[in-house]
Amino acid sequence: MILKIKRETPEIDIPEYESLGASGFDLKAHLGNSVFIEPRDLAIVPTGLYFEVPSGYEMQIRSRSGLAIKHSVMVLNSPGTIDSDYRGEVKVILINLGHSTFRVRPGARIAQGVIAAVQQVDLLEIQEDLTETIRGSQGFGSTGV
Repeated sequence: MILKIKRETPEIDIPEYESLGASGFDLKAHLGNSVFIEPRDLAIVPTGLYFEVPSGYEMQIRSRSGLAIKHSVMVLNSPGTIDSDYRGEVKVILINLGHSTFRVRPGARIAQGVIAAVQQVDLLEIQEDLTETIRGSQGFGSTGV
């Protein structure tokens, strides 16, 4: 599969997989100056990249584990979804759940993109009842810790 990528400027690096078995490719901050994210605050960080995701797929925007474990900074709506018909710039919503200000430097690796297959379904009419299961409506924590 080929993923078509448009760059806002030629200086922006094309994303790459960092290892042979990597699921995601790194997305970098496209900034003129550093952005500072205060504790418990968020920032929308541009990447300067535009993608043509093939029909039947999405691009998921996920946190980088290094940012999460070292700085408590992650993608807020993880995974974010880039639909196949979206052609705008990919921007990443980062949240700082840590206790100190986090600096996002220009060119910093801020998230990863993962291409995943999606399946649209036929939406059926509203039903009065759904098929019974053993689990039923038991939700959070009901299958064990």
